[in-house]
Amino acid sequence: MSEKSEKTSFMQRNNIIRAAVMGANDGILSVSGIVLGVAGATSHTDTILLAGFAGMLAGTVSMAMGEYVSVNSQHDAQEKVRQIQTRAVANDYDGEFEFIQKKYEETGISSTLAQQATQEMMSKDPLVTSVRERYGFSLNQELSAGHAALASLVSFPIGSILPMVAISIAPQGTREIATFIAVIVALAITGYAAAQVNGANKKHSVIRNVISGIFTMIVTFLIGSLFR
Repeated sequence: MSEKSEKTSFMQRNNIIRAAVMGANDGILSVSGIVLGVAGATSHTDTILLAGFAGMLAGTVSMAMGEYVSVNSQHDAQEKVRQIQTRAVANDYDGEFEFIQKKYEETGISSTLAQQATQEMMSKDPLVTSVRERYGFSLNQELSAGHAALASLVSFPIGSILPMVAISIAPQGTREIATFIAVIVALAITGYAAAQVNGANKKHSVIRNVISGIFTMIVTFLIGSLFR
């Protein structure tokens, strides 16, 4: 496998993992808010679970379609850039060459070395080089919208199951706090996983995820309590 193919494959895997982690995270967060909000209004378990199930179905479709549309929109934007730069390279090759050379020179590279580097890259693939240097992304490394949508389609309901199971099996008097604790633990795990995939600060990601979960659950439960 070529280096380009390996890089594309790695990006595809990362994209699928990202969509799966975020899908599970959103499933946990969304449905926990729903079931605790309804639990604040009623103690009827079937009603709580019905609301959670409805939220799970709606969220699953929404997340999957959201991923599909988002990735395809990115493809559309990249295709527009491809067309723009194809014309630019064909009609003003010298202008593109000069832009790239000056960009390298601005980083502190000598004029001679910048010209040599530009010449070497433009001789191999002028379109890919001009797109990368002007827009900051590489062509021919498109992510799969279908794979991202499928990852969300599977992971969102998996995440959604946790708050529904927690609130249905916990004793009547403690099920809200049991669900709250279970969701906090799960959100800490998905926050850590998301940071691992994205290369972000793990501590900050976990704290941010947990705080957003706490806020969501408290607000929805209090609102639901107004209708008890």
